[in-house]
Amino acid sequence: MSSTRRLVDEPGNGLVEIFSLPTEETTLLHLLKEVFVHWDTVQFGPIIQGAAYEIKAPRAPRITTLDGYATLDFGDWHIHVCIGPTIGDPSNPTEPEVAAIRPCQRAELYRYLRDGAPVSWGLRLFNGAEEQLITVLLPNPFLDESGKPCEANWDRLSLWDHLRSEFLNLGPDPVDRTGKRFVHG
Repeated sequence: MSSTRRLVDEPGNGLVEIFSLPTEETTLLHLLKEVFVHWDTVQFGPIIQGAAYEIKAPRAPRITTLDGYATLDFGDWHIHVCIGPTIGDPSNPTEPEVAAIRPCQRAELYRYLRDGAPVSWGLRLFNGAEEQLITVLLPNPFLDESGKPCEANWDRLSLWDHLRSEFLNLGPDPVDRTGKRFVHG
């Protein structure tokens, strides 16, 4: 799979390097399954100006699809993320203009840069209205399992490296190992 790489200066976040991903339903389902195999090392939720949901899963999710939605079922609770065409129930069809907005239409791996070095790595999905569906914060070498700052542990980039290889056909990037510490966006 190929990718488009771009640098964007995001207000309030700084410089972010974005690697575009395909948005076909089968690819996005595969991506979610690959990420949530590592349920115990990622955090997820929407991250928007004024709110960041950094949710840790209590267990591996059961991932199913119905009507274009991937359901990540964690047992006591679940989330739905629209990754494909949605038509609704035959007795209550989704209006075409709404159905056009709901599915993921932009998917990207990203890394935040400070002083030219990455400090945070993740995955984001957006719908047709450019609203965020989900952000997954990938393991960070500058944060331990509890989210506390620590000495760099480059092994924590293994999921990032795996996703780059699997979905972008890119090997590990030495630039990922040049940062000095975690910096909030």
